[in-house]
Amino acid sequence: MEHIAIDLGSRESQICVRDVAGAIVEERRVPTARLGSHLSRRKPGRVIVETCAEAFEIADRALACGHEVRVVPATLVKSLGVGARGIKTDQRDARTLSEVSTRVDLPSVHVPSAKARDRKALCNSRQTLLISRTTMTNYVRGYLRRHAITLGPRNPSRFVERARVALLAHPLGLPSHIERVLSIIEALNTQIESADAELAEIAEGDEVCQRLMTVPGVGPVVALRFVAAIDEHQRFSSSHDLMSYLGLTPGENSSSQRKRRTGITKAGAADVRAVLVQGAWSAMRSKTKDPMACWALRIAERRNKQVAAVALARKIAGILYALWKNGTRYEPRRAALPPQDVTATSEATTNA
Repeated sequence: MEHIAIDLGSRESQICVRDVAGAIVEERRVPTARLGSHLSRRKPGRVIVETCAEAFEIADRALACGHEVRVVPATLVKSLGVGARGIKTDQRDARTLSEVSTRVDLPSVHVPSAKARDRKALCNSRQTLLISRTTMTNYVRGYLRRHAITLGPRNPSRFVERARVALLAHPLGLPSHIERVLSIIEALNTQIESADAELAEIAEGDEVCQRLMTVPGVGPVVALRFVAAIDEHQRFSSSHDLMSYLGLTPGENSSSQRKRRTGITKAGAADVRAVLVQGAWSAMRSKTKDPMACWALRIAERRNKQVAAVALARKIAGILYALWKNGTRYEPRRAALPPQDVTATSEATTNA
């Protein structure tokens, strides 16, 4: 079997092919856009690429041509010798990856499906719009504060209207540069509403998302983010593994006789972790009688609300995993169980 290492670039990529014995049989530069046709002309082998923007697209093309694929984490390649001794070139990187592949079955990150990548792109587009709106809104609020103007409660849908009314009533009036920003905020509001409607339609049409949205605090954005990031629940043997993957489990910094637990690791998909925490806050505020929210509120009394929100986000992640795995819907009577027991109880009830 050939080992085909590709150092990917935006325009051109460097290829190094070795045979089973480790000898280099081919080296060349190929336009990245033509890698699919190049791989289709080769007999099935193992394709090795490093994680980057183009990695999953090239992985799809290689799989379609019958090749094995290893998408090596960027955090791992340095330990394999890429960029050793401060010398890093495309040719050396491709040679190193191909040489290591002949000796070791390199680990690969999960290659998400096309559907998962499309859904993640939709959520990221919406997030980009929200960030842009927040940046511009904060700029206008800062301008208003410099002139001692306060708008009162925050309401994104009415912010532009209130800002215009407040400025027009002020002796300075409404400056043209602020009006330009307010006009863009209006356009962003329209686009965000359109994005929300599209995500809601996709979630309503997906059977898994429908079941996940029965959990308090979980709406279309949380459900789609979660499903897009996990892609295949079979990748995880338990809910705890999934919580760890999302960076929601406590870390540890221990050595010798010193034992110290730290905050959550924050490893994995930060965007999914963020929406899960937002969902937890929503459940704690609006579903106060739900057993899951009551459990979190008791933690808030002992510790603080921030700790409770993260603990509830971890519990929600475990519940979502159990619902997806077992094909069930949310049942409040199970929600007060500790996070690690959610999947086991759900499985026991299903088997019974």
